[in-house]
Amino acid sequence: MTGFRTALAAPGLAAIAEVKRRSPSAGDLRPDADPARLAAQFAGAGAAAVSILVDERFGGSLEDLRAARATTTLPLLGKGFFREEEDLRNLKEAGADAVLILLRVVDDQRAQALLARAEELGLDTLVEAHDAAELERALALDAPVIGINARDLNTFEIDRAAQLRLVAQARARAPERVVIAESGVHTRAQGALAELSGADAFLVGSALMRAADPPAKLAELLSRPLVKVCGLTREEDVAVAVEAGADLLGFILARESPRRAAEVLRVPDSVLSVAVFVTDTAETPADLVQLYERENGHRGKDAILLRDGAEVARVVDLPWQAGDPLHLERAAAVKGRVMLAGGLAADNVREAIAAVQPWAVDASSRLEVEPGVKDHARVRAYVAAAR
Repeated sequence: MTGFRTALAAPGLAAIAEVKRRSPSAGDLRPDADPARLAAQFAGAGAAAVSILVDERFGGSLEDLRAARATTTLPLLGKGFFREEEDLRNLKEAGADAVLILLRVVDDQRAQALLARAEELGLDTLVEAHDAAELERALALDAPVIGINARDLNTFEIDRAAQLRLVAQARARAPERVVIAESGVHTRAQGALAELSGADAFLVGSALMRAADPPAKLAELLSRPLVKVCGLTREEDVAVAVEAGADLLGFILARESPRRAAEVLRVPDSVLSVAVFVTDTAETPADLVQLYERENGHRGKDAILLRDGAEVARVVDLPWQAGDPLHLERAAAVKGRVMLAGGLAADNVREAIAAVQPWAVDASSRLEVEPGVKDHARVRAYVAAAR
């Protein structure tokens, strides 16, 4: 295992930051992109690796790879439409640590030959699939790193739902492989959903190249905790939470809650919806389910967060209408992803984050003027403090 694969296999969600001057689908993105400067900046912003487009159709060349190699020690992925073993030798000499193998442009015999040559050269490979048939091929080729691209190379359209289904399949069938979600990540919530679906990393290019400050955008995508506003019942409150920068929007569907929503309201695809239940769940369009047990006629103090029925995080909350002097200590002791809930607002969320280092924070009642009706100023202040 070389540096590229090792960096992506580390615990937590990793990011591959891509330098891409133009795109066949979107045209010019950042024609003046300097791969040397950006590679160094992406390293400082938390990237696990850097992808360099070396194909002229994307405004790239091998010189871009050499320039990036001169300014960073991060693993570099050489990205293009490679078909010949000689292509891989050229990439290695230019400073690549890994190369892209596109199953859309090579058959299995060619792919196997490229994988073998890459191993001889000491290069890692990213074997990219776009649909279920190509994922089957990647698995059959025993590719150690599999990328699932949300963008169809024929239509250039993004289908994130289809991508995440394939990510989940790849993770379930080959848990020892590194799985990367490629394309379609523009927000923290979208990256988080890829993570919860089973991705070890995401590759992001266009969102960075379109940003006024690419390394700052990368740091934002990787930053935690995620911020959840719960107990939403009105479209105007949803709009304010989204505008304020919340990542997760919660809709309580438990019958006994004074904040019960009639339904899970529509949210933009930049954020995630969470349906909150007590004991009994029901079919829901929400991205995630937050499930409490019932205690003494009310919700219990803790819950689990589910994605497609599988537990992906623990929720550490307060007992119903009661306190817990060990609340933060309990949360800090939980292993894995933790969503911290209970009594949070702008005045205490930073202190709670410092004590627990949670994956996400969740606030509801202290952001209200009455149950189910949000105070917009409190929502904005809480999200700003938590981010």
